[in-house]
Amino acid sequence: MIIVFGSINLDIVTRTARIPGPGETVKGESYQLIPGGKGANQALAARRAGSETLMVGAVGKDAFADLALENLKRDGVDLSQIMKVDAPTGIANITVDENGENAIAVASGANAKADASQLNVLRQVDGYLLTQNEVPEKETHLAHLKARELGLKIIHNVAPAYKLSNEELAEIDWLVVNETEALIVAFGAGISAGFDSVKAAEALAQQTGNNVIVTLGNKGAFSFGPAGNHHGKALSVDVKDTTAAGDTFTGAFAAALDQGCSVEDALSRASVAGSLACTVFGAQPSIPDKAAIENSL
Repeated sequence: MIIVFGSINLDIVTRTARIPGPGETVKGESYQLIPGGKGANQALAARRAGSETLMVGAVGKDAFADLALENLKRDGVDLSQIMKVDAPTGIANITVDENGENAIAVASGANAKADASQLNVLRQVDGYLLTQNEVPEKETHLAHLKARELGLKIIHNVAPAYKLSNEELAEIDWLVVNETEALIVAFGAGISAGFDSVKAAEALAQQTGNNVIVTLGNKGAFSFGPAGNHHGKALSVDVKDTTAAGDTFTGAFAAALDQGCSVEDALSRASVAGSLACTVFGAQPSIPDKAAIENSL
């Protein structure tokens, strides 16, 4: 089972020829309202990859809440531990350029009131807790401690990235970072790796004893640590939108481990899933199911 403690947003997505610079306005023809949030995206990815999944988080009491939860509900994610709070549902303003690259500004809203005590209703369970950095850091830390009590393994996606304390690093079984996040976390841990994200991830694994995965876009992903060193190859795809590719990778990786795959196989499946997510516009609409992943392996 996968338990996700994290953010739930509604994405406001605009396509433009290019991403505007500071003080610049760039026109786009239209926009879409698409369910998102790193926590919700990863929960949906894990569910579509075939694992029983519980989403734990918070939404507002507004019209955006039902829209934000729509895909999770339809795909069978357990929403019994979603709180409705006195704050607006979180939103993300996403600009996507003609090359599929994106720039994202997030307003936390209800996510700032996500509460780790929501996990108190759980009992001992075999599985994984999946977390990110879009809810309060303190609550994520408490969620990790609760997961340890329950016997869950912890996969933490350090996005958005910040320095992690030694105590926080000690709580985590798997650390998932992209190229930029690897450098930020490594620097915060006193590691100098220049601009080489792979070296940063490998050094983090050696220093902390964590398993560390670094995702590298079309170069796939590398993992280092006690579970061994592995490389998952990405697919060669026509990139339309990279939004949620990293979330898809993380959710699919968690689901593969949950279903008994080896680390090497899980990394391959996750890399394929992340690649497929780049071929469809929008966050959650782009997340592939288990059949699509297996057909592309």
